[in-house]
Amino acid sequence: MNFDVTVQEGEFLIQTARKSIDQYVRLGFKIKPPTNTPQKLLQKAGVFVTLNTLSDGSHHLRGCIGYPEPIFPLIEGTIESAIRAAVKDPRFNPLQEEEISQIIIEVSILTPPELISNQETSNYEKFIRVGQDGLIIERGWNKGLLLPQVPIEWGWDVEEFLAQSCFKAGLPPDMWMVEGTKIYRFQAIVFQETEPNGIVVRRKLMEK
Repeated sequence: MNFDVTVQEGEFLIQTARKSIDQYVRLGFKIKPPTNTPQKLLQKAGVFVTLNTLSDGSHHLRGCIGYPEPIFPLIEGTIESAIRAAVKDPRFNPLQEEEISQIIIEVSILTPPELISNQETSNYEKFIRVGQDGLIIERGWNKGLLLPQVPIEWGWDVEEFLAQSCFKAGLPPDMWMVEGTKIYRFQAIVFQETEPNGIVVRRKLMEK
């Protein structure tokens, strides 16, 4: 897809995600893509929807699910991911109706994952840019993904980012060093509400 997504298009995705959560949690049905969906958002792209709550000035994760591969049109992937983040994330209880007004919604639009071909583990930090790249670790049936914003939020360097990606995949933290483990990188455009149901902004992940 054309990866130059505007703030207005990002706002459209956020609003659609919120409506899809509201309708599914309150009424139990999944909305269809709006008839006025911008053409660009009908192109296929990977997407993740993250739900946070705000407490003491800090964001607290409430759900995060998505599709790393461009298998759905972006608007459809957003609807599916929003619902699954709200009620299917195994780390949390399903979102309740009274919580809908308290969540902050974030939508991350992903580039296709790119396999990092360099096999010298000491050089991976030359190929992974904290604040710009997300990671997917894959070994056998185990697979874990962390979005580009995660290491920024936690203050991780490249090595810790790799280790935490292994944890996410259910692997030992040093498994990224072992031959046969696949490491993919991707980038993302991230849009986020400034507060529950608030203004939508494009999130700046890293100073250039």
